[in-house]
Amino acid sequence: MPRRRDVLRLAAASLTLLVSRVGAGATAGSSILAVRVWPARDYTRVTLEHDQPIQYSHLLVKDPERLVVDLEGVEFNSVLQSLPTKIIEADPYIKLIRAGRNKPGVVRLVIELKGEVKPQVFSLKPVGSYGHRLVLDLYPAEPVDPLLALLEKAESRPAEPPRPGDRPPEPAGEKPEARPEIARLVTIVLDPGHGGEDPGAIGRGGSYEKHVTLSVARRLKEKIDATPNMRSLLTRDGDFFIPLHQRVAKARRVQADLFVSVHADAFVKPTARGSSVFVLSETGASSSAARWLANKENSADLVGGVNLGVKDPYLARTLLDLSQTAQINDSLKLGRDVLGELGRINTLHKAQVEQAGFAVLKAPDIPSILIETAFISNPEEEARLNDEAYQDRIADAILKGLRRYFAKNPPLAKSRLARLD
Repeated sequence: MPRRRDVLRLAAASLTLLVSRVGAGATAGSSILAVRVWPARDYTRVTLEHDQPIQYSHLLVKDPERLVVDLEGVEFNSVLQSLPTKIIEADPYIKLIRAGRNKPGVVRLVIELKGEVKPQVFSLKPVGSYGHRLVLDLYPAEPVDPLLALLEKAESRPAEPPRPGDRPPEPAGEKPEARPEIARLVTIVLDPGHGGEDPGAIGRGGSYEKHVTLSVARRLKEKIDATPNMRSLLTRDGDFFIPLHQRVAKARRVQADLFVSVHADAFVKPTARGSSVFVLSETGASSSAARWLANKENSADLVGGVNLGVKDPYLARTLLDLSQTAQINDSLKLGRDVLGELGRINTLHKAQVEQAGFAVLKAPDIPSILIETAFISNPEEEARLNDEAYQDRIADAILKGLRRYFAKNPPLAKSRLARLD
């Protein structure tokens, strides 16, 4: 029976991709400190964290589909031995991953794939609590956009006006005219902040912002989808990382009517508390705290890990350097309505909508807000953020704010879906 080395040598004729070695200057004896795998429908990410820069190369092998990665000057340790346990059966792209000594001074990783992929392999320098990282992103060869597919299916049917029996009961003391009559299907993109390699803020009790934001966004999605003529889409529906500009690009590809980014604030002082709403600013932050927060949120790409070697076709057309006055004005209206409703269930950190240069709010044609639901760095608010009933109240308040906005700003006729080709 041929040895594994011989099989791989024979299969080299099926090579489809080869990346030259990088990371010159690595020293012998580098250690892999941790391996993390983030499976998702969009792509699966494998991250190897190590204590020193390493040299690496990779290639794709056919029949069966495999990604082979060689790591030079790396010790084969218990972390690498544990690789097979990192893969779950439900992973869309990976069957199995294993590692072994290929030759003196070289550790070989073999990733058995479930189908054809387009890998991106790149290294990241230390940032935050992370050391050096080697990232293996496995994208499907034919990417499927579930957000776009869902919206196309919904818009293939003519929108029906809401029937009286479908409308939720009016809250006590609220005038019926405050409820919108939405004459067409409106699309709201919900963006749970952070994810995957980027945990966001971490509370003193150990809560991760990325988990809180996804839970709140999922609850909000259910409520929006149960509202006549309203549909919502999540930029991420699991624990994985999405670069900031790709979050905006997803909203633009489906011609979203609104973009709502959900976060849980943190500050150096645990006494900071309250809910906030932010919109984009062209002229500078409305306060030093808003500027500090925008800088922190915009650094998410550094922590989460963006492959700067790939020229994203959506980037230039998403973060446009042009006047966004109309978008900002609409965003301010939306922000005020949502902030007012949040003020009914929580203290407000600031009584007015704040502005700063958040990268995730830069869609030039979609009213966009960033909601800081509460301070996860405040022990009392952290406990509330982890309470399911309170998460439900947050989702209710945001939905009421969205409906108030549409009551005063009915959605205009919508053209066919636009793709950013």
